Amino acid sequence: LRRGGGAPAPPLHMSRAVCRRSERCVVPLVEAGDCPAEVGVYLNRLSDYFFVAARYAAASAGHAEERRGDDKAGPATGQV
Repeated sequence: LRRGGGAPAPPLHMSRAVCRRSERCVVPLVEAGDCPAEVGVYLNRLSDYFFVAARYAAASAGHAEERRGDDKAGPATGQV
């Protein structure tokens, strides 16, 4: 998906990006035993929440988010 969806969606997309970056930083800590694995799971679920919240916010504001042309789901129509 491309960023978009009106005013409420971009901050949620940014929050998701920060969560994903944090999750990548936590992986080495989990592998080294310095951090519980649940922290990585939590960050993953939190980024999923931000993704769904951004999609919901965009839809509620009447803004459709566009699919990128290279998605596996197919072109902008979202059909396979």
